Amino acid sequence: MTGPPLVVGISGSRRAGSYTRQAIEHALAVAERAGAETDHVDLGDVDLPLYHPDRSVEDSGDAADLLARVRRADAVIVGSPNYHGSYSSTFRNFHDYCGFDEYEDTVVGLLVVAGGGTIASPLDHMRVTMRGVHAEVVPDQVGILNASSKFEDGVLVDEAIADRIERMVEGVLAATRRRLLAAEHPVEVETEADD
Repeated sequence: MTGPPLVVGISGSRRAGSYTRQAIEHALAVAERAGAETDHVDLGDVDLPLYHPDRSVEDSGDAADLLARVRRADAVIVGSPNYHGSYSSTFRNFHDYCGFDEYEDTVVGLLVVAGGGTIASPLDHMRVTMRGVHAEVVPDQVGILNASSKFEDGVLVDEAIADRIERMVEGVLAATRRRLLAAEHPVEVETEADD
């Protein structure tokens, strides 16, 4: 590989003190310790109007910059709070701007944070919509229930959750390195027409 992989974290929450943001920051710190470069797209801190298909990306606040950051990524770790059994409208709005150009051949890890309720449905919904834009979603995913008990002063303090995030990030980086290596050394496949 020519250099370290770039991992972009996306926080799909607008809440001040968001546990989703804290979990994504933790995941990015794990990726940095493993040798990756990182970038954090905090959707709670951007100008991103409601997606409208008839409006250009250039006339949509920070959309052009955000999409470029995701396109540059070798891997993306997406986090969302659980809202009514699914992901947040903040994440959905950003995801509506995205397409194949942003995610084709990109490795993605998923993370959902819930104060209560469920983590299974939001993770399923995120997986389906990410596959819809041809992302390679890794099998390891992280759901954090009762989030207020897992963080103290902006720091993840639950060792079991920290271990799960580390495994997910390891899976993301392993799949990303395989993709980058394969791109550098493509294998020619013989077809019957070549015989």
